[in-house]
Amino acid sequence: MDKPFAITLDLGSSLANRTGAWRVERPVYRDFLPPCNKACPAGENIQQWLYDAEDGHYERAWRTLMADNPLPAVMGRVCYHPCQTACNRGQLDEAVGINAVERFLGDEAIRQGWTVPVTAPPSGKHVLVVGSGPTGLAAAYHLRLLGHDVTLRDAAPRPGGMMRYGIPAYRLPRDVLDAEIQRIVDMGVTLELDTRVTTVQPDLERFDAVLLAVGAQIGRRAYVPAGEAARILDAVQVLRDVEDADAPQLGRRVVVYGGGNTAVDAARTARRLGAEEAIIVYRRTRERMPAHDSEVVEALEEGVQMKWLSTIAHADEGRLTIEKMELDETGFPRPTGVLEDLEADSVVLALGQEADLSLVEGVSGLVVEDGVVAVDERLMTGHPGLFAGGDMVPSERTVTVGVGHGKRAARNIDAYLHGVASEAAPPAPDAEFGALNTWYYADAPHQVRPRLEGPRRAGTFDEVVQGLTAETALFEARRCMSCGNCFGCDNCFGVCPDNAIIKHPDGTYEIDYDYCKGCGLCVEECPCGAIEMVPETP
Repeated sequence: MDKPFAITLDLGSSLANRTGAWRVERPVYRDFLPPCNKACPAGENIQQWLYDAEDGHYERAWRTLMADNPLPAVMGRVCYHPCQTACNRGQLDEAVGINAVERFLGDEAIRQGWTVPVTAPPSGKHVLVVGSGPTGLAAAYHLRLLGHDVTLRDAAPRPGGMMRYGIPAYRLPRDVLDAEIQRIVDMGVTLELDTRVTTVQPDLERFDAVLLAVGAQIGRRAYVPAGEAARILDAVQVLRDVEDADAPQLGRRVVVYGGGNTAVDAARTARRLGAEEAIIVYRRTRERMPAHDSEVVEALEEGVQMKWLSTIAHADEGRLTIEKMELDETGFPRPTGVLEDLEADSVVLALGQEADLSLVEGVSGLVVEDGVVAVDERLMTGHPGLFAGGDMVPSERTVTVGVGHGKRAARNIDAYLHGVASEAAPPAPDAEFGALNTWYYADAPHQVRPRLEGPRRAGTFDEVVQGLTAETALFEARRCMSCGNCFGCDNCFGVCPDNAIIKHPDGTYEIDYDYCKGCGLCVEECPCGAIEMVPETP
C-alpha cells in the first residue's frame, strides 16, 4: 500500500528520530542561591554542609562549614540565625534548625579532636591582628590558611573578646569557647595576651599589614538624675566582673535600664547572682525592644520582670522614681508625667556600647565618623595596609557579623599583600519558594532541643539550651529542601517521557537535547527547583 502524502516518523526505535528539533524551550540545570546562604552574615555555604550531614558524614560537613567559619560550636549557640528566618521550609511547616545542627557539628569536632591543617606554603608576610574577639580570631584563622604569619594581640588576660566578657556562660560555656580558640592558636598563631596596643602607629612599620578588631567594650554613658547614695553600675563591667570571678554585690532588687541583649543578659545574670527581683526598665514596647525575642522569652521564664514604656526619672538609695512613657505617632517615646516608685538596691545601665579608638589617633588617612572607623568595601581604612572590622566599623554588632568580617578582611589583606584585587564572584540568582515542588517533601516536625527549666536556672550558670543528638541532628539536616540545587533524587531521570536525561556514575545528570522536546515535565517534577526552562535561541 502506498504511504499517504504526509511526513511520518521512521519505524523502529524512536531514538532514530531526533525529536529535540521540535523544542522551543529547553530545560537547564541551575545552581541557585538558597535563602539561608544569602542571609548568613558569615557567608557560610549552609545548604552544602547540611547536604554533607544528611548521610551522617559529620566530619565532611564540619570541614565544609570550617571553610567559612572557624567557630561553629560558638556560633551554634550565640548566632541569632537569620538563615532560619529566611529558610523556605518555614513557609511549608517550620524552618530547618540550622543553628542546632551547626552546634552539633562544632561540638562533635571538639569531642573527636578534628583539626584543620595549614597546607599553604609560607608567604613570608606577617600580619598583626589587634583584638581576639570573633573578627580577630576568624581573620587569624583564614590568614594562617593562606600561609601568612599571624600575631594576635589582646589587652585582656584571656582571648575571646566580648564572647568571653560579654556573653554569660549559661549561653556560651567557656570550655567550648576555649576549645575552638585553642584550635586556631594551634595552627601557628602567635597569641599575645595582656598586651594593650595604645597606638598602632609603630606596628604599621613592623608588620606587612594590620587588622584592628578591638570591638566595642565600653558601656555608653547616659545621664540619670541620681542622689549621691544611689548605686549605679555599668552592665558591660558587671558582666566582665562576673567572668573575672569578681561579681559585684547587686542586692536583692536589681533594675536594669535598657532594651538590648546586654540588658537582658545583665538581668538574667543578676538573678543568678542572687537577686530576688530583676526588673528591666525600657522606654518603648516589647515589639520595639532591640533584644532578640528568644532572649526575652528565656528571661521571662527565669522570673525577670519587664516594665515597658518606662524610664528612670530619678535614682536614690534603695529607691527609683519611674515615669511612664507613651509613643507618639512616629514611635518616639514621650513622658506622660505619671510617676511611680520602685524599690531597687542597684541600677545597672545597659544603654549601648562604644569602641575605644584611642589607638588610631594620629594615623594618617584614617577617618573616624560617629564613633566608628570608616572603611571601604575591602574593610581597609584610609591608611594603606591598615584594615578594621567588627564592632569598631559601621555594621550590625553580632558575633556572626564579626566572623564574616574576619573572613572578608583576611581575603582582602591577602590580596593587598600580593598586590592584586580580591574579586568575589557575582551571586547566583535567588532560589525562590515558588519554584519548589513541595508535594515531594514529607511532614517532618522541627526537632526541639531540651532546656533547663526556668526555676532551676536561677542558681546556676549551667548552659540553658542543650544540643541535638546524632540521630536528631541527622533528622534535622534531612529537613533541608535543598532549595535551588540538585540533590540527586532521580525525579527528572524517572519522569522524562523521551528518556532524554542521562545519569552519570557520579550522580550528576545531563540532558540529551537531541531527544528532549522541551515538555518541561522535569522542571515541574523537580522538588528543589534546580531546573528552569529557557527559550531556544536561533
